Amino acid sequence: MIPILVAHGTRTPHGVVMIGELAERVGALLAQPVRVAFIDVLGPSPAEILAAEAQSGRPAVLIPAFLARGYHVGVDVPVQVAASGHPDVTITPALGPDPRVAEVVADRLTESGWRPSDAVVLAAAGSSDPLAQSDVEQAAQMLSGLIGSPVTAAFAATGGPSVGDAVTTLRNQGAGRVVVASYLLADGFFQRRLRNSGADLVTEPLGAHAGIARVIADRVITACTRIPVR
Repeated sequence: MIPILVAHGTRTPHGVVMIGELAERVGALLAQPVRVAFIDVLGPSPAEILAAEAQSGRPAVLIPAFLARGYHVGVDVPVQVAASGHPDVTITPALGPDPRVAEVVADRLTESGWRPSDAVVLAAAGSSDPLAQSDVEQAAQMLSGLIGSPVTAAFAATGGPSVGDAVTTLRNQGAGRVVVASYLLADGFFQRRLRNSGADLVTEPLGAHAGIARVIADRVITACTRIPVR
């Protein structure tokens, strides 16, 4: 079985390093290497890795490293698989929404210096896909349940409200401090947008947190139980 972690891709070197560290951590949990592919910006692509392994006879498991459903998960990844010619590929669900991912976001909040009296915005990259937007709203509800206060879902790119608008609205409503909880996997363009949103605090991306690695490893293990033994 060949596990392949499929991320978006970024021109930010630190973001690339974070994805590599996450793959290494997942590999340690699975006791085998985890390959990394990128759906955009960088290579190798999922199709390139799968094509190189197509004659190996080994099934592959693709784990989309996205925190919600959307175009990349629903269209780009399957297209890459079809283009590869690999005959035996399982695609796992997106990483979120998942209560364990929400717990990681809560951990990042605590690390940032968040206080229970702060207003919180859960900030995702964004998507025009209603399913993806619904996933982010559900993640915000999960986080709200964990921290015991309301959480506003917002988006760095497509979708509304924008992170900046959400921060401004909360301030106009009398919020003392506003904290943006990053719902991003790695550093890059969207994380910079969060830092420029006008919030008092912005948490770090979820990155190679042990909880995220465990979610990914569990996705692989679950997928492998469905792969017929040859």
